[in-house]
Order: sequence, then structure tokens, then C-alpha cells
Amino acid sequence: MKTLIINIKELLQVRDSSVLKVSGVEMAVLPTIKNAYLFIQNGLIADFGSMEDMPEDFNPEKCIDADGKMVLPSWCDSHTHIVYAGNREQEFVDRINGLSYEEIARRGGGILNSARKLNETSQEELYDQSKARLEEIIRLGTGAVEIKSGYGLSLDGELKMLRVIKQLSQNYPITIKATFLGAHAIPLEYQNNRKGYIDVIINEMLPQIAENKLADFIDVFCETGYFTVAETEQIMEAGIRFGLKPKIHVNQFHSIGGIQAAIKHDALSVDHLEVMTTKDIKALTNTETMPVALPSCSYFLGIPYSPAREMMANGLPLALASDYNPGSSPSGNMNFVVSTACIKMKMTPEEAINAATINGAYAMGISETHGSIAIGKKANFIITKLVSSYYQLPYSFGSNLIESTYIEGEIWT
Repeated sequence: MKTLIINIKELLQVRDSSVLKVSGVEMAVLPTIKNAYLFIQNGLIADFGSMEDMPEDFNPEKCIDADGKMVLPSWCDSHTHIVYAGNREQEFVDRINGLSYEEIARRGGGILNSARKLNETSQEELYDQSKARLEEIIRLGTGAVEIKSGYGLSLDGELKMLRVIKQLSQNYPITIKATFLGAHAIPLEYQNNRKGYIDVIINEMLPQIAENKLADFIDVFCETGYFTVAETEQIMEAGIRFGLKPKIHVNQFHSIGGIQAAIKHDALSVDHLEVMTTKDIKALTNTETMPVALPSCSYFLGIPYSPAREMMANGLPLALASDYNPGSSPSGNMNFVVSTACIKMKMTPEEAINAATINGAYAMGISETHGSIAIGKKANFIITKLVSSYYQLPYSFGSNLIESTYIEGEIWT
């Protein structure tokens, strides 16, 4: 299939395919072409450029006139938990009435609440609930997504979640990466036997996950009240032995050394980062580990936002992700994530778009094929509605300015 898009008001994030991430001051630069064309062939980007330089021999089967509209790479959401059962609406009201996220968790709510619901839900029903969320985020412009387990907290529950993620990947064209997060919390039956649960993760869950090729990454919630740094290292090392690269939850509420442990084990990303010290930022400098901020989680819980300006001023890259989950970020709308990063984290539109595309792709290990408009990359892109400039995307935070999402050159309907 050959598709030609013409008269694009501005084609965003045009790069050489060798650019896999951007860092520091580079994040303020968003390469674009005004009055552009984009040529798609066999699901890949085959050519692009200025309309005045467009060749005449494309012979497309489909031609789209994008006059007045922007085209940019689809969002790459590198941190979600969209496979879950039910919701946690009551906890939302509990927080309004004064309880903190940590207080709710200590009362058996939070992750343990989601685990109870998930283990009571059939795989078929879990798939049906999850596919509705996946379809929603594609309509909102997401073209690649990472999905974690972590609400099973048992062998059967974790395997059920990962099988659903695999089923979604097989049934939908969007690129999906799977992360095993059995170390999301200590289940109730192991509250007095932490070592016993970690043994289950390492000796029972990981072998079956690896044998059935159910995950790409391993994750641990390294945080006060969840998993210690030493436990996180033990679980990371086990995951690495089974071929899973680490992506770690760190510094959501406290800085306890999780970033340093993740870097030591070559983690692909460290995610949350609401609480950052000078030592943490220095540790990330000149590493291959991508810092990932989750601003809609900060918005929903009323906790600090990742110090984006400080991190970028120290030369770090930064990715943005939705953290779509039932307890602390019940939305996968990456347009809102980009807006919130601009409004609350003082990122420029250029920085936020870079963070949600090329750097988000890097945080999933797919920036060779996703995250920018580059020849040979997958034709995963967004066509906006009529807009005055790309600044309008984060500015109009309550409006859906996405006209259509294309996955491998095909429109998502």
C-alpha cells in the first residue's frame, strides 16, 4: 500500500534514523518541515520533505490532503498498567476526604485492592476490559505502549495478566512491550514472610514467564513500604538471568538509592522520579538509563512533579509516560500528559513532544523503529485537526486535537 500525505502545515520530529534519544539542551530542538509531504510504503516511512521538492513519480494508491493540519510521530507511552480489573473510584473519594495514597495502601487498598479484583476476574473478562482501554489510547494518538503486570501478586494472577498482554499484542497492530512487575507489592498472605514472596517471584514466576516468552522487561517498585534496594537488586539480577532487562519504579515518594541500583544493573529506564536529589541527578549523568516522568500521576495524587528543568539543565534526557492505572493515574491520554508537562513541569512544547515521542520510544527499546519521522521507521503517526501551530496541542489541554492515528500506515478507526 502506497499512501501520500500532501500539504502538511508542519511535519514534526523529522530526524535521521540514527538519532535514538535527545538529552539536555537538545530537547529544546524539534526539527520540522513546513508545507511538507509524507510518503508511506508497505507500512514504513519511505520519503518526506518540502512540497516544492516532492517527486512526481510516487503513484500512490491513496492521497490525503492535510492542508492546515500537523503530522507528528504517534505518542510512545513507555509506562502503563492498563491490564487491570474494575476500578478504584472509592479510593479517589477517600483521598478527597483526606487519606493519603500511602494510608490507603496500609488499610489494604491500593495495589492490594487491585490484586484482589484481578484474581477474581476471568482472563476473558480481563481481556475485554483491557482492550477497551487500548483502543481508547490508540484513538488518542498512542502508537506504541508498554504494559506491566503487577496486579496478580500470585503465580496464576501474574501469568494471567501477561497472557492478556500477549493476546492484545497479537490482536492489535500497535507495538506493545510487556513488563513483569510481580514485585509491585507484598501480597497479604506474605506480609510476615517477605523472603517467601520474593522466592516465589524468582523461583516460580520467572521460569514460567521466560519459558513462555511473556515479558520483555522486569520491574520492581523500589520504595519505602514496598521493596528495599537490596530486594530490588536481587529481583533485577534474577530477571536479567532470565533475559529480562530492568525498568524500575523509583523515587515516587522517597529517594532511597533505587536509581543508583538501577543504573548499576543497566536498567533501560527509571520511572516516576517525583523526589530527586542532587545525588540522584548526578548518578544518571552520562548513563544509558532513561529517566521517565509521569506527570498525570502527580496531578491525580497531588504529589510533586519530576524536576524536569533541573534534570535537563544537568544534561539528562527525559521521557514522558501516562502511568495509566486504576489507582494513581486512571487515564492514558498522552495529550494531557504533554500538556501537564508544559503547564506544571515548565517544559517547552518542543521538550515535551521530544519526551513523548523519541525518548518514550527509547524507554521501550524501540527508538530504532519508532518515535520520529525518519526513512525506514514504522509509519506510526498522528494527523491533527486544524490547528494554528503545534503549540496549540499542549495549550488546548481540554480539547482533543487528534483527527486520526495511523499504525503502520493504516488509519485506526
